[in-house]
Amino acid sequence: MRIRNITLTELSEKTGLTISNLSNIKNNRITSIRFSTLEKLCKVLDCNLVIF
Repeated sequence: MRIRNITLTELSEKTGLTISNLSNIKNNRITSIRFSTLEKLCKVLDCNLVIF
C-alpha cells in the first residue's frame, strides 16, 4: 500500500471491504481469501490476478 500511496480507509472506500478485513489481510491474519476480494483489491491497486 505504501507503493500505491493509499490508506486503509481509502482502500476500504474504493473496494467496499471493511477496514478490519483489510487490516487482517495486510497483517497476514487470514487463512483464506475469496477470489472476489482479490479481484476488488487488484482492480484498485492496479495489479494482476493470475488464477491457475
